[in-house]
Amino acid sequence: MPGFSQANELKSWTELATHHKTLSKDIVLKEYFAKDPQRFEKFSRVFKNEADGGEILFDFSKNFLTEETLDLLVKLAEESGLEKLRNDMFAGEKINFTEGRAVYHVALRNTSNTKMEVDGKSVVDDVNAVLEHMKEFSEQVRSGEWKGYTGKKINTIVNIGIGGSDLGPVMVSEALKPYGDRNLKLHFVSNIDGTHIAEALKDSDPETTLFLVASKTFTTAETVTNANTAKTWFLKTAKDDSAIAKHFVALSTNESEVTKFGIDKKNMFPFSDWVGGRYSVWSAIGLSVCLYIGYENFYQFLAGAHAMDQHFLKTPLKENIPVIGGLLSVWYSDFFGAQTHLVAPFDQYMHRFPAYLQQLSMESNGKAITRDGKYVNYTTGPILFGEPATNAQHSFFQLLHQGTKLIPTDFILAAKSHNPVEGNKHQRMLASNFFAQSEALMLGKPDSEVKAEGAPEELIPHKTFLGNRPTTSILVDKMTPAALGALIAYYEHLTFTEGCVWNINSFDQWGVELGKKLAVKILGELDDGKAGEHDGSTSSLIEAFLARGKL
Repeated sequence: MPGFSQANELKSWTELATHHKTLSKDIVLKEYFAKDPQRFEKFSRVFKNEADGGEILFDFSKNFLTEETLDLLVKLAEESGLEKLRNDMFAGEKINFTEGRAVYHVALRNTSNTKMEVDGKSVVDDVNAVLEHMKEFSEQVRSGEWKGYTGKKINTIVNIGIGGSDLGPVMVSEALKPYGDRNLKLHFVSNIDGTHIAEALKDSDPETTLFLVASKTFTTAETVTNANTAKTWFLKTAKDDSAIAKHFVALSTNESEVTKFGIDKKNMFPFSDWVGGRYSVWSAIGLSVCLYIGYENFYQFLAGAHAMDQHFLKTPLKENIPVIGGLLSVWYSDFFGAQTHLVAPFDQYMHRFPAYLQQLSMESNGKAITRDGKYVNYTTGPILFGEPATNAQHSFFQLLHQGTKLIPTDFILAAKSHNPVEGNKHQRMLASNFFAQSEALMLGKPDSEVKAEGAPEELIPHKTFLGNRPTTSILVDKMTPAALGALIAYYEHLTFTEGCVWNINSFDQWGVELGKKLAVKILGELDDGKAGEHDGSTSSLIEAFLARGKL
């Protein structure tokens, strides 16, 4: 437990509040740049990725930030006990105290084989054993050595999971598509809506399809239901339960349920209870990614994340890139009243990245109770959203530029494209928008400029842009497996930093449980064809559904 209850009781928080009153009166970003030619150098940081030699530039200079601001934010991190909590996480301490668990996803990507223990027992050998199993299995499937029950090579992978068992593999396999085996067709099924599994099965052949059932407990209702539907579909053709062993594998720890389903325990890829779902893509849950991009690329993905882990662990707070990102989020949320945060990747392969970050951020920090059980008296997790640009510019960017809400924004671009078509013309156009959007959000367009353009008097207010909207620009050399791994780890540790300052447990998710329990009860009522005792609205809705379902 930290030595404080509410973050706003800290001396540095009070100092920041005073600083904010002064800063908010006169902060004009374009004037800051005019006054200080070195502003970019002062407030940008370069991450050198030891995994592949690439770099990622993080430009924080277009944020509401002065040297005094940064010093006070770092002081806030120090007073909130960030360094100790971070060190405890890397030491395998049970910082997820409400569930009595370590938070050790960093051990899954420990490519340097540094000593890492939980309860005095090394986890390194177990992690490496699972990785070796993933390597062996992925190479067998990709080479054709592993065959379906009729002797045909596997050409379709269907990953059945939900939450972190789906969002991570979907996002990474899409982001690293340039490294994928295009002879392998991928489907990801998560929704209990029958359409999701039905459409995947329509595009699959029982003789050549491999199902990955991703559930730690192997009891997750949606996942098990979809898996049983897939098994029924498969057996209609195979007509032999023994064939299941060639077409179903389990990413789980529950051997009894796995074998009861019909999966050979040799085809079970386990992971420990210190792996949270939204942090599990680094574990056996990433098997679909490993199958698609190959083990060597998957290993590079882990190594890139490990490099960012080491930066987060060892770099002084003022130079620590995820710490700065997390502190800026607190700064906007609690001192400027920002309720949202936009992440816009200028990369079509990254189209699922914002959805992945939504779970990482909002399931982690969508909490209102401090670590000592008190209700917070400040705001916590922001609403994170996003879409790939340039599409997003033609949908909701209007709100960023001329709306009434402050929306801190991250823009992400890879300098080198995987598809340099038309002499790289597309990439230059993409990059021009990347630079232009952050500049436009900062500079705005004053009424004097609109007048000078000859706009009619009545249109001047409509064409005026206030500007002074904060952005962070993230420029990657090229979106390699190692670069993506580092970028994900950056956002993980940013989220950790937020939670530490807000003094909440970022690693449980009790908020998802109540709806699940009520759904189980109501499902029984739907099976019986009659609503039970509920409020008037819920009972009436159930009855309306049952009546219409008979049509």
